[in-house]
Amino acid sequence: MSTLWQYRSARIALLVLVLFLATVSVARADGIIIPRPPVPPRPLEPVASLAIRYHRVTVTIEGQIATTEVDQVFVNELPYELEGTYMFPLPDGAAISDFAMFVDDRKVEGRLLDQDEARRIYEEIVREQKDPALLQYVGRNAFQARIYPIPAHGEKRVVIRYSEVLRAEAGLVRYLYPLDTERFSSKPIADVSIHVDIRTPQPLKALYSPSHAVAVERDGERHAVVSFEEHNTKPDRDFELYYSTANDDVGVSLLSYKEANEDGFFLLLVSPKVAAADAEIVAKDVVIVLDTSGSMRGAKMQQAKDALYYILDHLHDEDRFNIVAFSSGTRRYAATLRPADERDEARSFVRELEAAGGTNINRALLEALNLLPGGERPQIILFLTDGLATEGVVATQEILDNVREAAPRAVRLFAFGVGDEVNTILLDTIAQEHRGASAYVRPSQSIAEVVSAFYAKVGTPLLADVSLDFGGALVEDIYPYPLPDLFAGSQLIVAGRYRKGGTITVTLRGQVNGKAKTYTYPGLTLAERGGAAFIARLWATRKIGHLLNEIRLRGEDRELVDEIVSLSVRYGIMTPYTAFLVDENEDVLTQAGREQVANRMSEAAQQPAPAYGSKAVESSVGQRTLRESDVAPTAQVTEIKHVRNISFILRDGVWVDTRYDPHKATTIKVRFGSDAYFALLAAHPDWGAYLSVGPRVIALLDGVFYEISEAEGATDAPVPTATVAATTAPVATATPRPSPTVTPAATPLEPSILTRLVHWLRGLLK
Repeated sequence: MSTLWQYRSARIALLVLVLFLATVSVARADGIIIPRPPVPPRPLEPVASLAIRYHRVTVTIEGQIATTEVDQVFVNELPYELEGTYMFPLPDGAAISDFAMFVDDRKVEGRLLDQDEARRIYEEIVREQKDPALLQYVGRNAFQARIYPIPAHGEKRVVIRYSEVLRAEAGLVRYLYPLDTERFSSKPIADVSIHVDIRTPQPLKALYSPSHAVAVERDGERHAVVSFEEHNTKPDRDFELYYSTANDDVGVSLLSYKEANEDGFFLLLVSPKVAAADAEIVAKDVVIVLDTSGSMRGAKMQQAKDALYYILDHLHDEDRFNIVAFSSGTRRYAATLRPADERDEARSFVRELEAAGGTNINRALLEALNLLPGGERPQIILFLTDGLATEGVVATQEILDNVREAAPRAVRLFAFGVGDEVNTILLDTIAQEHRGASAYVRPSQSIAEVVSAFYAKVGTPLLADVSLDFGGALVEDIYPYPLPDLFAGSQLIVAGRYRKGGTITVTLRGQVNGKAKTYTYPGLTLAERGGAAFIARLWATRKIGHLLNEIRLRGEDRELVDEIVSLSVRYGIMTPYTAFLVDENEDVLTQAGREQVANRMSEAAQQPAPAYGSKAVESSVGQRTLRESDVAPTAQVTEIKHVRNISFILRDGVWVDTRYDPHKATTIKVRFGSDAYFALLAAHPDWGAYLSVGPRVIALLDGVFYEISEAEGATDAPVPTATVAATTAPVATATPRPSPTVTPAATPLEPSILTRLVHWLRGLLK
């Protein structure tokens, strides 16, 4: 009897290990390997689960045909051989063809599962494991294949290839790659990369990823390469890429999102051509103001000179320029603005500059401004300094007042702070008030690289004094504001809110060499409901950055603090000022709790912000990152999760929708894993993404708060029919999910390995 029990116990323990691996061994990538138990059973050992060595994705897009190749290496860290089932959730809404899988360069047969069959397999695993993570894939088709053997302490290389036709909606083409598998990660992946090569018959205009900070290289008007790469990372969102094509000089694309009975959010992409003919380039005046005080001596001075050489070499033929070097006094290259063909003489002037003396910022800026005449030309001042004002007028407010009074209307002032001992309040304020930008060269960075990279973006203006008109649509809270000039090869991304959906006409206006220029874009659509859910968090990120910057530059304002707290809670956006989100002792889900937090923030904001030093620079850089964000940030803490339009915070083991107020809202309670739970999921497959955050969740779905609980008292009864039949929650796109066109393999696999294991376990327990 004892021997039989030991044998059964060993097999049960082994099954528990396998079921555990089925939950956690899906190395953080799109493909999932569900191991099977080794035969014969071996002693249980405390070992790590399957891991991923690398995950590389290569995509080629020709027109609207995308071919994706995924290259992964799975590592079996167990001391014995494994057999497993590979599951690949297909991209949401994709029409897949030519699907092929290779294991160690050998083609492997598999089969495609439709949405219902894939959901059944996922649900079986969820029921047995008490882990809802796989529910994020409910509603997707999937590819299934067997992998054997996975050698002990060995690895398997898996390569899959598939093609799909990308659909265009409202002029934008969307590519999606399922990268969000954070919940399955046993350890960070050493190498994650995505490389997308796009070629189009018409000129590429918008090129935008709302999910990842990508690098974009454009090669002419019809070819671009988009890349993303990280090391030792755990990807936590699917990879999304939008692009558009048009023959217009300036392309405009519109994305929007709206929930029922609420104002909507929009994202407008304004994309000029990559290169411009000389006649299209706006002639500009450029004055470079360079700090040559004693603290610039040495490597900093040489790097600053290299930056000036780059600017001089990249002036356009119709541009004019001058240079003002300053320390205790000032020294000008010329008495007036000079034509661009004098760049060689100016290089000689720069070579002779030496660092010595104090820092008279006020005098230098006023002399530079006096060099600029009135008129319609864009007038750019590039101001570079590494220290505080020590000579002449040194009071920040007085310098700001003097610059404000002397500045022509058309001036754009760009400020570069070198090192940490710079007056960030002064630099940020003059840049903001004069439609420019500020940037900081940290001690580990190169002055020449930072300044030249920046000038490469703004050196070719195409449209000055940019404005947007949305016709009869009521739009508000637009960021950035005011709008910057439009430059060749750049992209202007505008986020804002709107009242009502419908078809609108957008008009873009500006100045080209003193002449008014107008572009009109009829037939654009603001969504009545649904749309691209990421826009709401992106807009909130920019607004929080704007509000924080206003408080830092202009002082405490309780209304601004209240709004920061409200937006941070609603959208789960972490900043150095909103750490209260991860503190379970803070009752931020209630109005009273948010007011208490705002009181403390308001008291802290009454203290003057540091004007200089590393903390001041970091604060400026952080707030600018929020204000100019093109990607809604993901939480870097374990207490916050974002799923489409919902942010969840962890409270007492429950993932709570930040819109839930426990003092006001009531919930429909559903027991995790019950028939009612899966009936709800079957009626609303898109809700699987929300339910996947954990076994205990409170979420507002289609106007109803659902409370998913493991505790006694949650209902096992069916959810009311009216609730189950309700309209599904808004999702990122409304693209239908057509059935795949791949031919199934001749020999289908077992529908679910986990089902057999469960029956086996029940037999052993009899």
